[in-house]
Amino acid sequence: MIVTRLELVDFRNYATASFDFHHGITAVVGLNGQGKTNLAEALAYLASLDSFRGAPVDALIRVGADTAIVRATVLHPDGREVLVELELSRHGRNRVQVNKQKLGRARELLGVMRVTVFSPDDLALIKGGPGERRRFMDDTLVSLALKYDALRLELDRIVKQRNTLLKQSNGRLNDELEISLDVWDAKLAQVGDQFGHARAVLIARLSPMVAEAYEQLADRPSVVDLRYEPEWRRNGLVGALAASRHDDVRRGVSTVGPHRDDVELFIGGLPARTHASQGEQRTLALSLRLGAHRMVAEKAGSAPVLVLDDVLSELDPRRSAALLTHLPPGQVVLTTAGVLPDAAHPDAILRIDAGAVLAE
Repeated sequence: MIVTRLELVDFRNYATASFDFHHGITAVVGLNGQGKTNLAEALAYLASLDSFRGAPVDALIRVGADTAIVRATVLHPDGREVLVELELSRHGRNRVQVNKQKLGRARELLGVMRVTVFSPDDLALIKGGPGERRRFMDDTLVSLALKYDALRLELDRIVKQRNTLLKQSNGRLNDELEISLDVWDAKLAQVGDQFGHARAVLIARLSPMVAEAYEQLADRPSVVDLRYEPEWRRNGLVGALAASRHDDVRRGVSTVGPHRDDVELFIGGLPARTHASQGEQRTLALSLRLGAHRMVAEKAGSAPVLVLDDVLSELDPRRSAALLTHLPPGQVVLTTAGVLPDAAHPDAILRIDAGAVLAE
């Protein structure tokens, strides 16, 4: 999958701009604050309908404008050319078109375009809380099969309904509450067991891919392991919910289930979050993205667009050179505020200055 052209209107600091990308490596160069990450964000937003910076829609629309347009021409492996257009609105609903045909829901866009992004904020995958790692797992599942998006939304809905019921109980468990909880526990267990199984299969397949990517970046033998072993999966979620019921009622929140899980990351047998150096943590974060990128490429039959936002500033020269040597096949968009290293060998360079672009 190749993005040949990206057009922006009133997106972030871009009043209007267009970018032509090479099939190989396109380097996006410019000083900090000129719009390089905004460009990366636009590419990723078309694929995920979410900002990897955690920004709301309002923040994506240029100051003074009511709407923003993100438009991309995508070339699929079978030769089909697809025009993807997204209109972000400050006051109304976002609108999506594929080849000039309106989609009923924005989420129908998922899967039309695939993008893998690594950014400096990805250090939170290692140092941050469990929510960051749950999102990584679940976003990867959605990239592999769109059915997991619906399953994730259903899980969120059920947990919210159950939590509302628990809060309304004021810490008292009576017969009426028991009956209601039985209903919601059955629903949560059905969806939760499916989601837990999907996560377990994902991590089992992903772990060796991440380990291989880490070894390539570190340029030395390393033992990297990912473990997803929530206690509730040993005997199923129904039993775990029953065991936690009194505690859930007392606390007014669902304390057990996929919404509370974590995936543990180890380097050399030690927890990466607490024992790894900053360099090792950054390398592991990038390896997680590269491992997921490889898995999606193998499942889809073509590689997503790989966007590396300011990655060279996050790695030491040795690891930067190793990354550039071991870039996966497919299209790569590499942003940097510094001088491109000799190992980069970009096929095209775009220079960004205050929301304007000049091709070299």
